[in-house]
Amino acid sequence: MNKKTALVVMAAGMGSRFGGLKQIAPVGPNGEIILDFSVYDAVKAGFDKAVFIIRRDIEKDFREIAGKRIEKMIDVEYVFQDMEKLPDGFSVPTERTKPWGTGHAVYCTKDVIDSPFALINADDYYGQKSYRILHDNLIANNETCMVGFTLGNTITENGTVARGVCEVENGFLKRVVEHTALDKNSGIPLDTIVSMNMWGLLPSIFDDIESDFVKFLSNLSNPLKDEFYIPFVVDNKIQTKGEKVRVLETDEKWYGVTYKEDKNTVVEAMQKFVKDGYYDGI
Repeated sequence: MNKKTALVVMAAGMGSRFGGLKQIAPVGPNGEIILDFSVYDAVKAGFDKAVFIIRRDIEKDFREIAGKRIEKMIDVEYVFQDMEKLPDGFSVPTERTKPWGTGHAVYCTKDVIDSPFALINADDYYGQKSYRILHDNLIANNETCMVGFTLGNTITENGTVARGVCEVENGFLKRVVEHTALDKNSGIPLDTIVSMNMWGLLPSIFDDIESDFVKFLSNLSNPLKDEFYIPFVVDNKIQTKGEKVRVLETDEKWYGVTYKEDKNTVVEAMQKFVKDGYYDGI
């Protein structure tokens, strides 16, 4: 078994609700972005390299603001989420400008990943415990897994959030259903386990992504806007192949800048973490 592990970071999206490139908004005391803390946590947990999925038009800014620091912590590769990178026989529909989604983002990394890997969002802070339990499970069990957060630890006071609400049985994921507008008054118990797109995946996932992506592209209902999401692939493996996806529950609190008003909360939390010694030498 390959004992190497990679961290794959989805950083190609623009923060439309935040109103800018939220992945590179400074939140630390020395200008660090959320991704600096995430990679630090991943390195501490034992991950060996980081793969950043970005767009070509943000490459210069991303390398300048994030890459220069992060390359000192871990081996780094960059992958572009080009809309034109599609399975054989498919092309981008005329007038489509919207990206293909998280499933396509991971598809774009298939030529650089040959080990178990963690998949995260660039603009979400997941906490040190989350990386540790994910890494240790990938090494010990070599299986598909997901870090599960409680809904109450992943909401903001400044608006609604999109979360994958999970049905868990005996420690394994039965189903994940995407909800696009959750808050503390949504009627879903705050101790419900939700997905924050923190997955532990194996290289074999690329075969499933490709076959599911072909089906998706063959049955577009809205060629200009339909998106292909990684939870769809995982859920399909569970429902059609009986795949066991372990849920690794964490009590960590999520931090992220979904809205402009969230930034002060994140800044206060990150500065406290640094002050308390969680990020020596970052």
